[in-house]
Amino acid sequence: MTSLLARQPARRAARSAGVCSIPRALALAGALSLALLAGCSPREPAPEPMRSVKLITVGAAPLHAQLEYAGEVRARVESRLGFRVAGKIAERQAQLGQRVAAGQVLAQLDPRDYQLAADASRAQVTSARTQRDLAAADLQRYAALKAQNFISGAELERREATLQSAQATLDQAQAQLASQGNQAGYTRLVADAAGVVTSVDAEPGQVVAAGTPVVRVAQDGPRDVVFSVPEDRFAALKPGQPVGVRIWSDAESFTGRVREVAASADPVTRTFLVKVAIDGPEMPPLGATAYVRPKALGREGVQALKLPTTALRQEGGQTAVWVFDPVTSTVRSQPVQIATADGNDVVIAAGLTPGQQVVATGVHVLAPGQKVSVYESKQARDQAGQAQPAMENAAASDAAATAAAAAPAAPAASR
Repeated sequence: MTSLLARQPARRAARSAGVCSIPRALALAGALSLALLAGCSPREPAPEPMRSVKLITVGAAPLHAQLEYAGEVRARVESRLGFRVAGKIAERQAQLGQRVAAGQVLAQLDPRDYQLAADASRAQVTSARTQRDLAAADLQRYAALKAQNFISGAELERREATLQSAQATLDQAQAQLASQGNQAGYTRLVADAAGVVTSVDAEPGQVVAAGTPVVRVAQDGPRDVVFSVPEDRFAALKPGQPVGVRIWSDAESFTGRVREVAASADPVTRTFLVKVAIDGPEMPPLGATAYVRPKALGREGVQALKLPTTALRQEGGQTAVWVFDPVTSTVRSQPVQIATADGNDVVIAAGLTPGQQVVATGVHVLAPGQKVSVYESKQARDQAGQAQPAMENAAASDAAATAAAAAPAAPAASR
């Protein structure tokens, strides 16, 4: 009995300890779940660091670039030669790039038909000459009979008319023979002047009509540089204006003048052809590439607003820049219009005024209204650091001098 009574307090203590351990376990599980929930919740984003930007002050500066056009060196006289009669090309002696002399045969047509026509005309001349000689002999006989009054004067006049008709027929036959002779001669295509063959447009065996270009020959002599300009530059070019010409192959420069400006635009490219006569002791080779700089289209020295290309960005289909506000140290987007390029810079047509500060680099990492700091190079910081102590020393010296001047004079010591 005594042992049972002794065990009951122990059992009560164990039950109370078990009851008290349940709230503790629940508290521990709740703390663990709160920790897990805290770990799953998103963290607050870190504040964006203040960026340093390089600024450039907008101001007028002279242009350095000049309009330059690509051209080609051509002969001033370039003839497209063709046969003056139709026929089949039997032979072509001229080759592309070949130098030819005046009178040299370039191509040959089949001349048989024209030779037969010339032979027929020659036979007609022979027949007409025979008729003329017979009429002349008849007139001579009838003239003798008229002298003896055996025939009338009217009969003699008829014989004279017959002779004149026969002579006219002979003249016609001779002219026809000469024409047919020329036609036979036209079957040979010859060069009108010395030059270089620059194009061959027909081959042997081809049937060509009269006047069809067969060979193109660039004649020796003066040469031009030919280039094209757009419609908005056409009105500024006039004959006689100076033009600078530079040959691409050897960088040799020439001085030329505008010789001819086309009156109408090319139907395909809608540009105007300009020919520049070049002067010099040695002419550049035909077909050489040349760079032309018309003086009338030059813009060197003209004042304009320029920005580097690194300051530009695209926003909503427009070109824009970041303008810096020195009061709030923030940037704002400003659309601009580009006029043209000047080397590595662009010329601003509208959107900016002189004196504004524009971000020059790093424009793609900024946002409207973002606060920024002005970047200073290490050299500028060192110079500013050296200047600050000097200014402080000068200020201290000025303060000491001012204090010494304002201090009253000390009284003399009594003896």
